[in-house]
Amino acid sequence: MARDVAASVMHGVHGRRRSGPGENFWQFRPFLSGEPAAGIDWRRSAREDRAFVREREWEAAHTLWIWIDRSPSMHFASDLASASKIDRAAVLGLAAADLLVRGGERVGLLGLTRALASRGIIERFAEAILVDERLGGASASAELPPTEPLKSRARAIILSDMLSEPAAVERAINALSAEGALGHVVMISDPIEESFPFRGHVEFAEMEGPARLRFGRAQSLRDDYLTRLARHREAIRVIVAARGWSLAMHRTDRPASEALLALRMRLEGATAGGP
Repeated sequence: MARDVAASVMHGVHGRRRSGPGENFWQFRPFLSGEPAAGIDWRRSAREDRAFVREREWEAAHTLWIWIDRSPSMHFASDLASASKIDRAAVLGLAAADLLVRGGERVGLLGLTRALASRGIIERFAEAILVDERLGGASASAELPPTEPLKSRARAIILSDMLSEPAAVERAINALSAEGALGHVVMISDPIEESFPFRGHVEFAEMEGPARLRFGRAQSLRDDYLTRLARHREAIRVIVAARGWSLAMHRTDRPASEALLALRMRLEGATAGGP
C-alpha cells in the first residue's frame, strides 16, 4: 500500500544524485586525457586496458530522517476512521521514504537505521520496525523521537498524533534542530478525536494506562474538550515554528495520498528555499 501511495504522487519528482564532492562511492568512469593522474583508481583500471576514475556522490542532497510514532495512543481507530493512526503513520512514512529515494535522496529511520538510498527502502524499513517490535526496543513505545541533534543539512519528518505534553515536544524538537536541521511534523488524528460526538453515558479508557472515566452527559464536555485540543495544537504549532519547522494536520478518514502530496510540497519548498 505504501508503494501505491508513493506512486500516486510520484509524477514530477526528479532525481538529484550525481557525481561531485562527497564521501560515498558513485561510479567508475573512463579516465580522460588531461585529468590529474591522482584520480585514477588503479585497482579497477588493472582489470582492463584503460584507466578508470572513481567518482564520489555529490552531497548537496539532504539526508532525511523519518520518525513514526508507535506509542499506544497511535493504535486507536474509531468507526469513523479508515485506518488506525499507527497504520496511517506507517503508510505515510514508508511511502515518503520510497518517494524520496526515487528522487535521489538518502532516508533513514530515526533511532533504527542508517540513511539509505536503496530502491527496496520500504522492505528494509518495514523489517527494521518489525525487528524493533519483537525485541521491545525503546522506540517501539516512545511518543517522541530520540533527542539527538541532526546535522545542519538534514531534514526530519515526524509522523505522530503529538499528544505529548508541549514541554516534552519542545525538548525533542529543540534537540533535533540544535545544529540547524529543519523538519516537518504531520499531526495525525482520528476524526472522532476532532468531532467529539459522544452523548449520554460514556466511559473513556486511557490507551496508555488503566485509567477509566465515566460520564453521564458526555456532550457537556464537548466545548471544553475542543477548546483544550485547539490550545494544545496551537502550542505545538508555536514550538515547531520557532525552529523554522512546519506543521500539518491529517485525519485518518482522509486519503493517505493527500497527506503525502502536501508533505512532498513542503519538502520541495524547504529544499528550494533552504541551504
